[in-house]
Amino acid sequence: MEAGPTRGFRLLIVGLLLVVPAPASAEWQLRPFVGFAFGGATTFIGENEPVATDKHFLYGATAVAIGEVFGVEADLTFVPGFFTGGHLVSDSGVTTVTGNVVVAVPKRLARYSLRPYAAAGVGLMRVNITHVPVGVLPAVGSNLPVVDIGGGVTGFITDRVGVNWDVRRFGSEGGKDRMQATSIGAEQLSFWRATMAVVFRF
Repeated sequence: MEAGPTRGFRLLIVGLLLVVPAPASAEWQLRPFVGFAFGGATTFIGENEPVATDKHFLYGATAVAIGEVFGVEADLTFVPGFFTGGHLVSDSGVTTVTGNVVVAVPKRLARYSLRPYAAAGVGLMRVNITHVPVGVLPAVGSNLPVVDIGGGVTGFITDRVGVNWDVRRFGSEGGKDRMQATSIGAEQLSFWRATMAVVFRF
């Protein structure tokens, strides 16, 4: 919604991926995933608090470059209908884009088994809410800085194809009170994400 902060955090993600470069011997992975968001907490005015805390289907993809222990990743998540569940909201969604640092169990120790890892990073969260009837409450279109932290495990069925399970928490930081009756206090949103992915190794 605000060009300055949005541009700044996009540059921050790019900078993170450049400052922490992939190791020379990095393994590249693409992980398209599906899953659900749960345990949400928010100040945005949607239907009601239970809607935010319900489970919500999500999908997205993660691109990873990982070496013997350390790696970097870019992560994109879409959560359609996050605030939708009654009569006040006609459409809503949450999108997150993050750049993360990854620390994994050494590759040589997990060559023939599941490989656990931890990941943490920063990025942007986009929140969209359209209320009905239109005009009673203003539409929400907010960009918020976000921090994510979590981890998972990856295992390969063949040399090129595997599976991944991942759990993370996403939490917005520094939301503003825009005085537009769209949130109770400063704009904030947090939730947990659980996913399962197919992994393609290059």
